[in-house]
Amino acid sequence: MYSQRSLESRDLETICMFPQCEEELFYVSPRFVYPLTTDQILNIVKDRFEPTVILNNVTKEVVAYANIYKDDSEESSFWLGNVIVSPKYRGKGAAQYLLNVMLDKAKNNLRIERIKLACHSTNSRGLAFYSKYGFKPFDMKVTSIDAKKFITIHMSKELF
Repeated sequence: MYSQRSLESRDLETICMFPQCEEELFYVSPRFVYPLTTDQILNIVKDRFEPTVILNNVTKEVVAYANIYKDDSEESSFWLGNVIVSPKYRGKGAAQYLLNVMLDKAKNNLRIERIKLACHSTNSRGLAFYSKYGFKPFDMKVTSIDAKKFITIHMSKELF
């Protein structure tokens, strides 16, 4: 039902339509400002590895997006980032397919032994999803944005 390929500039407008509100975009990246724009994606993707889109095999439309980034403060620390699925494809296996593709790329293309991700405590659907696929919490961080405090759960998964 799905296939994958590298991000192309023609995909950007479609991806910008995925976040339906400020909160959803915050889950994708606290650095993004709603509404998401192509410039915001281009600005962040220049420092990312394996920017990947998932396609519906029948319609060829872009249905999901993610990338991988390196945390320069830690030796060999890589993170799954900017994970987003089209509202139309949520609950239809696109997120699972995207996650499997990204884990495969991390392991086989980048030779990453352990991948991490950040999931906000208010994103219970995301936390349950990542836990189901073997990610385990290892830390949490409190972030303040506009006088609001957010708890971010750091999770990781061994790939080898």
